[in-house]
Amino acid sequence: MGALTRGRTVTTWAAAAEALGGGGLRDLTVRNVIRVSAAGTDLRVRLTNAFGTRPVTFGHVYVGVPLAGAALVAGSNRLVTFDGRPEVTLPPGTTALSDSLPDAMVWDEVVPDAIRPDAMPPGRMRPDGMRPDGLGRREAGPGAVPGAGPRSRLAVSLYLRGSCDTITGRNRATTPARPPEPPSAPAYRSIPGDHAADESGDAYVGEAASWHWLDAVTLTAPTVRPGAAAVSGVVVLGVAVLGDSIAIGVGSETGHGWPDLLADRALLESWPLAVANEGVSGGRVLSAGTGRSAEDRLAAEVLTKPGIDTVILAAGLNDLGAGARAKDLIAAFRRIVASAHAAGVRVVGATLTPFAGAEYHTPGGERARQAVNAFVREDGAFDGLADFDAALRDPANPARLLPRHDCGDHLHPSAAGHLAMAAAINQQTLRRDQPAPAPPRASQPGRPRPNQPGY
Repeated sequence: MGALTRGRTVTTWAAAAEALGGGGLRDLTVRNVIRVSAAGTDLRVRLTNAFGTRPVTFGHVYVGVPLAGAALVAGSNRLVTFDGRPEVTLPPGTTALSDSLPDAMVWDEVVPDAIRPDAMPPGRMRPDGMRPDGLGRREAGPGAVPGAGPRSRLAVSLYLRGSCDTITGRNRATTPARPPEPPSAPAYRSIPGDHAADESGDAYVGEAASWHWLDAVTLTAPTVRPGAAAVSGVVVLGVAVLGDSIAIGVGSETGHGWPDLLADRALLESWPLAVANEGVSGGRVLSAGTGRSAEDRLAAEVLTKPGIDTVILAAGLNDLGAGARAKDLIAAFRRIVASAHAAGVRVVGATLTPFAGAEYHTPGGERARQAVNAFVREDGAFDGLADFDAALRDPANPARLLPRHDCGDHLHPSAAGHLAMAAAINQQTLRRDQPAPAPPRASQPGRPRPNQPGY
């Protein structure tokens, strides 16, 4: 793809903070397994103790490349420091950003053979977003960590020195494998002791479905010198998803949620994209749950991360299920847009997906959903539109998900539904240097107006 030049710092991976309950962990190592969205150099990790009520200390932090299970590729595991020291203590409610690894994660921006745009036309993806024959081989330039590259997995190992109280992390985490990768859990816990430097997985005896204390991974994303490729001179675009359980892939049989599939599609179609997934299961816009409300997440977790150009706001169903009024959600949407704009960040509004048949669906909630969607489509408050409602609804019964897009609970999309959501977003909608497409002005039959019940 041509010679690379240094670009700018972006957030290549992120997870919204949740309170994972009581501690009980002491003097052990947690190995988090994640998948980055963009490649680059000068990798840093950001740790969080957002919900802890007392300090938490990590004696060593290492970053490596997963091989199988908790085992790592030989020679890939590198020590991460904080202000030059291997140990870091996070007071309650704080984060800590590591020093960069300038020599450890030097990746060429090379599209793997199996998903090169010239090898696979856009749209020819299976439900998990990959080619039928998987990722194929990866190419690495001089100094590269074996197997590393865009959309690769990384392992971040944290040695907990002493004990902790409330663990801050992200519940319902998934890091599904792509062929030929072997399966991997989102996290592993070790026997007692410091095993962060271990490349063997022998000390890691327990699997966990949550990421622990890991807030973000940032790097300096390269740009291609003019004339080298179709994306010449374009630095990686940073996108944050402010969402709920749908954003983290709940319902997808493959474990690949639509933000992951959007990053896959961007790589496939050669428009550089770094995706920070700030979704949280049960997340609401107006109030907190196990994580912060969407408004608070925007301020504390999205706008504090580097390289975020555009936020996709895809939340509100849990509020409607709890009885929220459309006018309150709309007012919150306006505040979120104003806060993001004040920080120089665009906001793409996502329509709320159908949920008739779900446990908390009510006629009033449906009227409110239609009112909120009319605002998202027609008001002009947003910089772009992701019409997830149109992508997923059943034309014969628009209050319901199309059967093939329904995982079975009538709320969360299936793998095919997540793929349809990823396909509903285009590059022009996300890019800050191009005008966003004008949202459709056509009215929706039967949607409530401000003077009607449910608004």
